[in-house]
Amino acid sequence: MTSRSPRAGARPGFLRGTRPFLLLGVVVALAVGACAGSSTRGSAVAKVSDATDAPATATPATPMTTPATGTPTTLPATPTPAPLPFPVTLTDDEGTAVTIPARPTRIVSLTPAVTETLFALGAGDRLIANGDFDDYPAQVGELPHVATYMGVDIEKIVGLTPDLVIAGGNDFNSPDAIAKLRAVGIPVVVVYADSVDAILADIRLVGTSVGAVPESEALTAWMRDRIDAIAAAAATSTPARVFYELDATNEIYGPAPKSFIASMVELAGGDPITTGDPAIFAIPLEKLIAADPQVIVLGDAAYGMTPAAVAGRPGWGGMTAVKAGAVRPVEDTIVTRPGPRIVEGLRALALAIDPTASLPEVGSPPPVAAP
Repeated sequence: MTSRSPRAGARPGFLRGTRPFLLLGVVVALAVGACAGSSTRGSAVAKVSDATDAPATATPATPMTTPATGTPTTLPATPTPAPLPFPVTLTDDEGTAVTIPARPTRIVSLTPAVTETLFALGAGDRLIANGDFDDYPAQVGELPHVATYMGVDIEKIVGLTPDLVIAGGNDFNSPDAIAKLRAVGIPVVVVYADSVDAILADIRLVGTSVGAVPESEALTAWMRDRIDAIAAAAATSTPARVFYELDATNEIYGPAPKSFIASMVELAGGDPITTGDPAIFAIPLEKLIAADPQVIVLGDAAYGMTPAAVAGRPGWGGMTAVKAGAVRPVEDTIVTRPGPRIVEGLRALALAIDPTASLPEVGSPPPVAAP
């Protein structure tokens, strides 16, 4: 998989968790529709082969602190499914049935979001290799790298004898590489999230894949609680037309409709300005001027973009956001990486849209059992 010149319909690198194309002036071309994952959303309720489902157990009601007020409250008891026995057959986000014979102990992650998710679920000690674009948590840099922006090293993966590979869909990782890994008998689960709800579903799917069902249920319940609290607080702000800038090195890149970034902007209290086509992440300047954003959020701030630079661009000075000084940077990775830290990203995005908003703190995720 090689880098190509940007064009309308190109899939920007935010789907890879970081965007070096901002420095290189290139992006990876979109090979399949941006909504490919929406109609085949992976099932986190797996079918168990040759085994009997263990009965679900209930998580007792536990006191916790409401982030907005600091007042102790009690969440109702919720059923927590017992860990599924193996072998297990599940359906991934591309609609492929994947059988995992036993609890994986040698896992390869091919996306930064999956890598973060594995550590958040307490399965990071079972990760044996990842991509060279992974950067969180810090210890992932010590692992062997089997994927780059140029492609997947199939021979290296096979040599590591993994019992599970988790890859990115929507051409994040080469479909050909995924097919070759499956051809030699390695189970490959493909994930692709096109909304915030789908991100939570993918965390549960990963949990099922690695035998961490209770951990994934607890994590996504915690995330949903925080997401809902932040979204409710952000909804009290005056709505604004928001353009989330992914890159403007050559063409202008922003969210496509029905993408999880557009979903994040909506939850953060904004009316997202999108490209208008689910398969296209580039937007013409004329269209952006006509949409007249009231707030511009700079996802490319980490790569040197500043409000002053935006104001100096030809044609941008007449936009309401520029005239009002409402061009604001944000930490892009936590906003656009579809993993556990989107809770932090949603809060940061809501504050970029309305710096005066009173939002609950995120707090710490539930602890996981020691490996």
